[in-house]
Amino acid sequence: MSITLIIGLGNPGDKYAKTRHNVGFWFIDELAKRYNATFKAETKFSGEVAKANVEGHSVWLLKPSTFMNRSGLSAHQISSFYKIPVDQVLVAYDELDLPTGTVRLKVSGGHGGHNGLRDLHAQITKEYTRLRFGIGHPGDSKKVADYVLSHPNQDDEIAIQNAIDKSLVEIDKIISGDTQKAMNTLHTD
Repeated sequence: MSITLIIGLGNPGDKYAKTRHNVGFWFIDELAKRYNATFKAETKFSGEVAKANVEGHSVWLLKPSTFMNRSGLSAHQISSFYKIPVDQVLVAYDELDLPTGTVRLKVSGGHGGHNGLRDLHAQITKEYTRLRFGIGHPGDSKKVADYVLSHPNQDDEIAIQNAIDKSLVEIDKIISGDTQKAMNTLHTD
């Protein structure tokens, strides 16, 4: 099944723009830039929306303007309006349980404590494809909130950007539904 909606998770506003928790926004902004798509605020979708032609595939891009823990609202609004089945949705987000700079593609699964995914599960179920960008873990569960809302150091930012670039090389395979081929490349670190 091909992907027709790509959602980048993050928090709105300049305060959060460069934080680890906004890696999903970093990815989708780079994707839009590479395919000359321009985001426009859409109140009926509680987010910013763009339409991109990615390697011959017409794809909606979404950045929810809600905070992370309400991302599912935006996803539900656009997928319901355009009648996009959940198996045609790709969600890009930060992953604490992966080393900084890694990227993994996964179909379906749990939310792993990620508040954005938790709300997506409540709104559109868990059967979507995920593009998980490793941001590392602070080592102490009490430090997670501050960690994800902080700016990565320069080395970590470069590693994350390299993971985004690596995933964009495989985006045509991901969108066309050839997830196994994309995984074969993305999962070799």
